[in-house]
Amino acid sequence: MIKQAANSNRPDDATRVPGQGSAEHVDFVTMTIENQLFGIPVLQVQDVLGTQRITRIPLAPPEVAGSLNLRGRIVTAVDVRKRLGLVPRPKSDRDMSIVVDHGGELYSLMVDSVGEVLSVPAATYERNPATLDPIWKSVSTGIYRLQGKLLVVLDVNRLLDFTQDLAAA
Repeated sequence: MIKQAANSNRPDDATRVPGQGSAEHVDFVTMTIENQLFGIPVLQVQDVLGTQRITRIPLAPPEVAGSLNLRGRIVTAVDVRKRLGLVPRPKSDRDMSIVVDHGGELYSLMVDSVGEVLSVPAATYERNPATLDPIWKSVSTGIYRLQGKLLVVLDVNRLLDFTQDLAAA
């Protein structure tokens, strides 16, 4: 892969996942949280889940909704709304989660809804705008402007950085 100029609008090596699409397109699993479209690189997604029974964990950080059992493996459920500083979502039967691997552990990212795999032109990538919420900036790598929508690309490692303290305890 050719290293791109620092002022380029295209994703650099830090935002591109190998095998994530062609050099001209990048692929994301999309999700909606509070009517905002977010994306995670497709190769980082392990599974997509519907409503799951979550067991609360005493004294866990507010972002941790609890844990669930996924085919015999314990998975930490993270409320992405709380992580992004948004108001809690009313309870419903349509809870959705995206399972990702972070540091060898599985995490279930609880979101409002899961969309589709979206392939976007790499040339339309932009760095985070100055007006993006500081919390959102801290957990995203950039944006893609789509027709009438903004796709905010989540960085799973930064989104789940708070869990490093949990693993050390």
